[in-house]
Amino acid sequence: MSRQKGFAEGEGQTDGRALLAGVTVPLVTPMDRPGEPSAPAADALLVALAEAGVHRLMLFGSNGEGPLLPTARLAAFAIEVTGRWHELTDGGTVLVNITAPGTAEALARAEAVLPAAPDALVLSPPIYYHHRPDEIVAHYAATAGLGVPVVAYNAPRYSNPLTPALLDELADLAHLVGIKDSSGDLALVGHAVEAARRRDDFGVSQGDEGQALDALRLGADGVVPGVANLAPSLAVELFRAHREGRYDDARRAQLLIDEVLVLHTVRPGVPAVKAVLAERGLCPPHVAAPFTPCSEAERHALFALLAPLDAHLIRA
Repeated sequence: MSRQKGFAEGEGQTDGRALLAGVTVPLVTPMDRPGEPSAPAADALLVALAEAGVHRLMLFGSNGEGPLLPTARLAAFAIEVTGRWHELTDGGTVLVNITAPGTAEALARAEAVLPAAPDALVLSPPIYYHHRPDEIVAHYAATAGLGVPVVAYNAPRYSNPLTPALLDELADLAHLVGIKDSSGDLALVGHAVEAARRRDDFGVSQGDEGQALDALRLGADGVVPGVANLAPSLAVELFRAHREGRYDDARRAQLLIDEVLVLHTVRPGVPAVKAVLAERGLCPPHVAAPFTPCSEAERHALFALLAPLDAHLIRA
């Protein structure tokens, strides 16, 4: 029986705290040509992430160029990557982002990826238009009939923000089992942790990689750092050291992560991450339009900047 079937039939609520615990890698979307997701092109990266100790993935987030990919391009990649990840990690967790401008498109994206049997769907508030709080709550409520647990995704750079008041309302929706916050607002993370503790099954994960350790110390169950595509071992060590009370080791891992993040001063975002992965033989450099791949000058600058950190970066 799939996990979402049990959820749909009320045979056992998904534990959002367990779902979001530890490190979730918001996977880049490897492509065999621009805008065309390719599961075979992802295989080397999946193997390397599993060997680094990663057990959880999120597909089609901002690092995965999800909002740039047509709904018709999602299903095959999600199905094949999820199956391969289960093989590599003995049933590891896969979440799939379905964020869209409106409710109808979010539901269409959900239906497209349901055959992959994701452990949960991830959904931001609607993007593009500003919406009232009651409209945002209705957007989330509309996913209750999908039979899959949903994680709210707060990414205010791209969508309507989730305020403390909205978080309180959303935590009352039974099919919502957690929140991933990428706002960079530690006060909001603290509020989310307080709201989550009113339920036994509501998890909190944090996506601002420069504040990962701070969020864990506030009580977040896990982290979703985009930099873990490049430095998964650092992210895994940060979480393990925090959990085991090795504060100096956790702080050292956070400082090294901060050094890796400097790559975004050369070229912000996904093209830079894919350029580094391509140089390491783990992912083609192709991106979805209107993104363009890194230029030769940007590539050389990235490689020079990261050379002193080579021992901490992912390898085939």
